[in-house]
Amino acid sequence: MKYKRILLKLSGEALMGQQQYGIDATRLMQYAEEIKSAAATGTQVAVVIGGGNIFRGVQASALGLDRVQGDYMGMLATVINSMALQSALEKLEVSTRLLSGLTIQRVCEPYIRRRAVRHLEKGRVVIFGAGIGSPYFTTDSAASLRAIEIEADVVLKGTRVDGIYTADPEKDPSATRYPEITFEEVMEKNLNVMDMTAFTLCKENNLPIIVFDMNKEGNLQRLIDGETVGTLVTMTGSNNAAILDSKHSSLQPSLDTPTGKA
Repeated sequence: MKYKRILLKLSGEALMGQQQYGIDATRLMQYAEEIKSAAATGTQVAVVIGGGNIFRGVQASALGLDRVQGDYMGMLATVINSMALQSALEKLEVSTRLLSGLTIQRVCEPYIRRRAVRHLEKGRVVIFGAGIGSPYFTTDSAASLRAIEIEADVVLKGTRVDGIYTADPEKDPSATRYPEITFEEVMEKNLNVMDMTAFTLCKENNLPIIVFDMNKEGNLQRLIDGETVGTLVTMTGSNNAAILDSKHSSLQPSLDTPTGKA
């Protein structure tokens, strides 16, 4: 087991599968199976999922809505997706808890850091909904912040491409994939990994990011097992992989020594 605790970031759009809107049941169950396998290894799993398959806050202005109102609508969309994922996991007999940045007592617990860590220590898959509970922040930012708060070893960003490329591989067939890259190189090359707030949070807190293809069956398990999958973003880059592995093995979560920003 390479990682003791992970934060898995999933996009809402990925839940659409081949549909144009909403949640594809087959894709949802595929993700649930992958998460179940990861949790079965003993790795503590936390998940943040977007809401773009239902509504994105940035769509608000196009509809003539207030941006803040639109962002709250987007947060509620992430709660819907989180509830769907929770239901799929529980169908597979995986113990879960859904914690929300917004208070919605009927369907989820309010986010409390110590409670989240306790759930993880008990082997439950913890799903964080509603972003950070404030407008103008993306679910990428929520993933980075929650990962820092719970002292995750890594942020695993599951996408539909198998890593970070020199250019958009869906538009440029000559684009090549980086197996490893530093935070500085990503910024210098202006590569699209996360929004800048989320990316900077990870950089400032020395939190590695792995971008990988979540739609390929078994990829999440291979990452948990320590195989090289996707693109690894670190402070040190490929020349210090051994140092990074040593750091991961020494990380120990603690309820009493938070390292993230409140």
